[in-house]
Amino acid sequence: MLQVKRPFLPYGRQCIDEDDIDAVVEVLRGAMLTTGPAVELFEERLANACDAPYALANSSGTAALHLAMRAMGIGFSSKVIVPSLTFVATANVAKLEGAQVFFADVDPNTGLMTPQTLVDALERCGGQADLVVPVHYAGQCEDMDKIQRIANAAGAKVLEDACHALGTTYTVGGETFKIGQCAHSDAVAFSFHPVKTIAMGEGGAVTCKDPALCRAMELDRSHGLSRDPEEFTKLADAYEAPGSPHRWYYEMAQPGLNYRASDIHCALGASQLLKLNQFSEARRNSAAEYDELFSQRNIPIATPQRAPDCDPVFHLYVVRIDFEALGTTRDAVMTGLKERSVGSQVHYVPVHSQPYYQARRNHMDLPGTDAFYAQCLSLPLFPTMDSEDIAHVVDAMQDVLVD
Repeated sequence: MLQVKRPFLPYGRQCIDEDDIDAVVEVLRGAMLTTGPAVELFEERLANACDAPYALANSSGTAALHLAMRAMGIGFSSKVIVPSLTFVATANVAKLEGAQVFFADVDPNTGLMTPQTLVDALERCGGQADLVVPVHYAGQCEDMDKIQRIANAAGAKVLEDACHALGTTYTVGGETFKIGQCAHSDAVAFSFHPVKTIAMGEGGAVTCKDPALCRAMELDRSHGLSRDPEEFTKLADAYEAPGSPHRWYYEMAQPGLNYRASDIHCALGASQLLKLNQFSEARRNSAAEYDELFSQRNIPIATPQRAPDCDPVFHLYVVRIDFEALGTTRDAVMTGLKERSVGSQVHYVPVHSQPYYQARRNHMDLPGTDAFYAQCLSLPLFPTMDSEDIAHVVDAMQDVLVD
């Protein structure tokens, strides 16, 4: 009997509805394509979604990390600690500012930096640091209460890389906190790339609780230029008459970047934020379905180990497979899945193993990171997946690994 080939399931993709399209079209038909009201609307909705005092939209998750680090004073000779199991941007933006990057190991079962691996990394950089960047890998959050206390005791600020974790919550002492709330950090960086929980096409944001930090990032986001009369210093040039600043005047206190997000992107993001709860529930349900189906089958994999006191909105569903013990390779498994219309990906090649960083530091022993990387494989997970899709992925895994 001829078997009908199923549509291909990528490891992740956006979910765009007619209301999202309408929101973008409204901007395209309007007067402002950038620096307009859609940006403010997106920032307001994101701040509300995260219970954050301030939210600042920008052009990408990388830009979000970069703006936050610059506003926090990270620069030449600063010491920044990041887990090695992350996308290269987490470390690279610190390096671009001239900082020294120190890599922390991760738990080989969760892929998360732990309080102990942070302590170990601090010992490698002399016991003091300027910034710690916990990464909420795959949507699960790190132990933020303990990490903040360890970081602050070492003189470090905390910037959460939450590019995977919009919607995730965690509990400390019986109280629940949202990722992005900044309850245990100075700032939180998000990404809204199409495979993330909400999509802007390309886009990111930072939430924070310090108005001065927010204003520093806001200026840096747009070339360092200020049109606020209260920030002018060259008063003779700025004013036509007392109390009447020139309409065209601006000042630059220091050079900045161009990390703005357009109204086109923010209109899409603002529309998507209205469905954050829906998307979050779909991802949680799909992860639970995967867990249940895999538990019923004799498939030699380890499903994602849950971080304690965390209710994740999974960005990635990452299983661990002992390829060597099974007499196969990751390439062979990924090829077999692709032949069955199932996409997969590896998140991530450890940053400390990249040639650039290896050339600048002696070999670093991070056994948890290496062990996780050797076995990890991300399977399809996105809001529009249904039970039939998930069953197909599990069937494909059984075909490739067992049958």
